[in-house]
Amino acid sequence: MFTGTSWGDESWAGRRDRWRMNAAQAAARGARLLALAALSLALGVARADWPMHRRTASNSGVAAEALQVPLKRVWTYEAGGSVEGTAAIVKGTVYVGTMTGRLTALRLSDGKPLWTIRSRDAFSASPCVADGKVFIGDEGGTFYALNAATGKPVWKKTTDDRIISSAVPAPGVILVGSYDNHLYCFRRKDGKLMWRFKADAQVHCTPCVVGDKVVIAGCDGVVRVLALSNGRQRASARVDTNFGAPPAAYGASALVGSMSGIYVRVRLSDGKVLWKMREQEDGAAAYAGAAVFGDRAVFASRSSRVFCVNASIGTGIWTYRTKGQVNASPVIAGNVVFAGSDDGRLVALNIHTGRLLWQFVAGAEIRASPAIAYGRLVVGTTDGAVYCFRSAQAVKSRAN
Repeated sequence: MFTGTSWGDESWAGRRDRWRMNAAQAAARGARLLALAALSLALGVARADWPMHRRTASNSGVAAEALQVPLKRVWTYEAGGSVEGTAAIVKGTVYVGTMTGRLTALRLSDGKPLWTIRSRDAFSASPCVADGKVFIGDEGGTFYALNAATGKPVWKKTTDDRIISSAVPAPGVILVGSYDNHLYCFRRKDGKLMWRFKADAQVHCTPCVVGDKVVIAGCDGVVRVLALSNGRQRASARVDTNFGAPPAAYGASALVGSMSGIYVRVRLSDGKVLWKMREQEDGAAAYAGAAVFGDRAVFASRSSRVFCVNASIGTGIWTYRTKGQVNASPVIAGNVVFAGSDDGRLVALNIHTGRLLWQFVAGAEIRASPAIAYGRLVVGTTDGAVYCFRSAQAVKSRAN
């Protein structure tokens, strides 16, 4: 249930009918976009990697391919520690970190380990792969650039507090937040500091890159829009609530939920809050980022819910209730939403209705978001298991 939805200085009463019409049109437009995506896949559009937390630097959380359910488990790898960051999948290799300080590269085809490096501190951030390097920060505050083929260090930098933020790339640079209140911009090839921006509190979130802008939502309750070129602030929106979730781009705006169950759409040009809604359920808090496709945004909450809203106006479309908190960010693949929760289940939901299509019971909390690439879905759990799935239809076809 949502209450208190507001749209800047505009009144609800005078615009209700027009917005209802817009909502219907937006839903239809989203359905058309999904149909076009499915058609493109049917025509053999090339598959793409999942190289970072939300697959793209805009934090879309949308796979480049559909994945038909039901799924069948292909392999399981015991990582040796709780997996709470999203795996990266690039060129047939899976990269996954653990809370025991291990970062391992696995062969996507069979889960065979290729290399492992160890840190004294936990990897709760997701790895990011770019330019043949793996970028990741640990909870000791060290940020690593490693050779993706061997795991050998290329360069590393130290911040003044732990790194929970997952790195994202932009042309020639890599961006990452730290609990020392800074967002850092390093040159990818050698780690040279290009700029850093100081917020008023910890930068927990994964940054969001939209064109020449970088968006962060911080523990200081401010959504900030920075210039990618020099880190100077261009716009901001003070929401007065703690943010931990990654902002997700939606056109020329960003969508993000807060740790107090407030969700906002912020215009990037001037920081204006275009809509705001509040959850009323017990435990309402957004640690997960939204998956955004067309005019649909799928959020998840510690109120034990996955829910879809119209991204343009913030009205609810459907809600799916889990049996535990949802800390993992949902992902969209074709017409299916995949989401894991603390009840140990990975579920597949119809993006139009929220209806349950398929589920897998892992037996341990799923706090890592799924990664989807090359016809496979990879997800880790808090008991250290890394699971790889593929469509049961594909497995059946191969057998025949």
